Amino acid sequence: MAAKIAVLLPCYNEEAAIGETVAGFRAALPEATIYVYDNNSVDRTVEVASAAGAVVRRERAQGKGNVVRRMFADIDADIYVMADGDATYDATSAPALVRRLVDEQLDMVVGSRISTADLAYRRGHRFGNALLTGMLARLFGRSFTDILSGYRIFSRRFVKSFPSLSAGFEIETEISVHALELKMPCAEMETSYFARPEGSISKLSTYSDGIRILRTIVMLYRVERPLLFFGAFALALALLATALTIPLAITYAQTGLVPRFPTAIAATGLVILGALSLFSGIILDTVVRGRLEVRRLAYLSEPAVNSDLFEDERAVAPVSPSHDATPELAR
Repeated sequence: MAAKIAVLLPCYNEEAAIGETVAGFRAALPEATIYVYDNNSVDRTVEVASAAGAVVRRERAQGKGNVVRRMFADIDADIYVMADGDATYDATSAPALVRRLVDEQLDMVVGSRISTADLAYRRGHRFGNALLTGMLARLFGRSFTDILSGYRIFSRRFVKSFPSLSAGFEIETEISVHALELKMPCAEMETSYFARPEGSISKLSTYSDGIRILRTIVMLYRVERPLLFFGAFALALALLATALTIPLAITYAQTGLVPRFPTAIAATGLVILGALSLFSGIILDTVVRGRLEVRRLAYLSEPAVNSDLFEDERAVAPVSPSHDATPELAR
């Protein structure tokens, strides 16, 4: 039995690039099935993708995160290759990325983007990526060098255990945190990153999407590290209460009186709020541990990558659509 490889391409108004993207992955992985998920395009994306030989499906909920969630739910495969439909990722690197995942029994390989062209990878995006990557490393203790890369290879274990919640471009951040939290075996490989073809326009907003990604990191830190998150608030409140209490203590030591009752009451309230925050973190940390165990069990319920299916590089069969899913096919 041959391995099943699915190439997943989320797409929105990529008439100028999707044909080239599909052709590139078809040449690199000739036996894989290429899926293009159209996200309410108003141009000829669907027609061009169909003509190029892709299986085209639609997702009505706008946003890349919504598309990825639908793709992961619909498609049944052994290996998943996810990229963008804008012809910026190097399709010729796909076989090496897949081979790395299989040979090392990994659950995710990230195509770390390398480009010297400013038009391909703008300086603002480079800076934002570096900033968010560094923040993720500080908050979670480890990270990838390119957390916003959309070029990723997944095992079935990863895809079917990933509880996707994001709606937009913050999906890559959520994917990275999921891998880090479950301590999945992952790797990165440098891949070329190209400028978009003429007529193709980026859908990523440097500032608004950057803010959404930053907010996602903070939210995930609150959800995944509640003891540290709420403990930081408890510490800040305790320090503020201490700063208010020191002058009162000095006055009381000198006179035996507490003349500023409002300040004393405020300090007492801050201590109480700090204690509540700390205990909230402790309780939520226990809940998160239980959730993590459940997610780990869901991850382990899927078989690992079967390297025997890849002994012969020609033993790669096209993917059949999942019988459980009933996606809307493009006309």
